[in-house]
Amino acid sequence: MIYSTATIPVNPEGETRLTRAQAWAGLELKARDAHLFLPPGLCTRCDVVEESATHFVREATIGGAELREIIALEPEQKVTFFQATGPREGAIVNELFEDANGLLQLRFYCYVGLRGKQPGGSEEQAEQAQFDGDNGYKAALLSTLKRTRELLAEGRL
Repeated sequence: MIYSTATIPVNPEGETRLTRAQAWAGLELKARDAHLFLPPGLCTRCDVVEESATHFVREATIGGAELREIIALEPEQKVTFFQATGPREGAIVNELFEDANGLLQLRFYCYVGLRGKQPGGSEEQAEQAQFDGDNGYKAALLSTLKRTRELLAEGRL
């Protein structure tokens, strides 16, 4: 199994300040339409195919992989992506919280395995290294907040 986590401040010095509601709006929009947040060409399809009061189901093609995810929303707090189909199984979480100093933080954590691959094998080890590396999920959090600020500045959020 792969466990990875990263936490970053939502409002580092020098950046346009985001409220919790604005940061949440960015997280929810990313869950609904990954096209807007991923590098061009990485996400070629992202459709919400079912919706309820507590969650929705999205089908997407990201990096050539076909995914079906059940996405649970805890408004202004947490988005959880349950990997129903695709190369991974498990859960990926994006969470907003205040640290001990009252500063808004964005945390990513996941607990996933690779379907059809040996647990703890070379494929999982490589995936773990990618998640924890410089271009892993910490970079994805920074990119998400950057794109949220851009969408806010454009009046699209």
